[in-house]
Amino acid sequence: AGDGRLDHATRYRLAVAAFNRVAQYDDAISNYLSARSSAGETAAFPAQTNPCFVKVADLRYGENPHQKAAWYRDLYPAPGSLATARQHQGKELSYNNIGDADAAWECVRQFDQTACAIIKHANPCGAAVASDCGAAYDLAFATDPTSAFGGIIAFNRPLDAATAQAIIDRQFVEVLIATGYEPAALAALAAKKNVRVLEIAAAAPTPQQESKRIGSGLLIQTSDLKPITPDDCRVVTRRRPTDAQWRDLMFAWKVARMVKSNAIVYAAGGRTVGVGAGQMSRVDSARIGRWKAEDAGLPIAGAVMASDAFFPFRDGIDTAAEAGIKAVIEPGGSMRDDEVIAAAHEHGMAMVF
Repeated sequence: AGDGRLDHATRYRLAVAAFNRVAQYDDAISNYLSARSSAGETAAFPAQTNPCFVKVADLRYGENPHQKAAWYRDLYPAPGSLATARQHQGKELSYNNIGDADAAWECVRQFDQTACAIIKHANPCGAAVASDCGAAYDLAFATDPTSAFGGIIAFNRPLDAATAQAIIDRQFVEVLIATGYEPAALAALAAKKNVRVLEIAAAAPTPQQESKRIGSGLLIQTSDLKPITPDDCRVVTRRRPTDAQWRDLMFAWKVARMVKSNAIVYAAGGRTVGVGAGQMSRVDSARIGRWKAEDAGLPIAGAVMASDAFFPFRDGIDTAAEAGIKAVIEPGGSMRDDEVIAAAHEHGMAMVF
């Protein structure tokens, strides 16, 4: 193309690529050695960390229109992560789309059963497991139809045409995520050309580290991927959960992982019936979850409750009991655990830590 010559722009681009590659190589060596002592012991967090990210795209703006933003991925992204998604159609992803899409995908990929999650402003406004995508979507949507408008919807299975059609007939959706799409589903979605349709290959979550920028530094932690089963739980009340309640407690706990603290999730029959998120007090999250269920006309009596942290006072338990909650899962560890357990006893509830 250059008649045997490389122009300045091409030479500059190749020079940058060469230096980037050398930097990646040096970073890999530095990270490896910084995490190991002279005796060969490996530290969870190295003395120095050299993150290496590659730009995926410049974004129109950040969280707000006056902020500039770009999307970067790991040099070698983990299989089954959002960074590996294939976009079939739709507008380019926005800063907020990407954050919510990641939350939606990470929520559904926790489940072995067919699962659907609807995310709005980084929180699940509905989630469910069922026999197929259509049933899971119906249950998730019914949790909070108002908040589902303009949400991000994710499935951990290939999406069928009937469910795709039902979604676009029923609501405005920003992003759809699934592990695959029937050709007829893609044809149906093509009628809504602005809907971003993403396909992500199914893969088990890969343990990694999460970081958060603070001032002139960085907070790093391991990912919250620890699976919880009934064997990891301790029943602290006289009443024990029934088998059905155990299933709902495990479901609610997984959803609560994706809800911003203070987080309360009410669930029954493998679906959310109310979600209280991001409040300054835990009892307020409990009240909001109850109000959401009542507003959606969903029966909450007999449901279970998951709390992402301990109850500092018994008021959260009293609020749940008034709504008819029969079983609770929470981490425990409060100075007033005895008071909280006593409240559960009074209300005839089962509680597990």
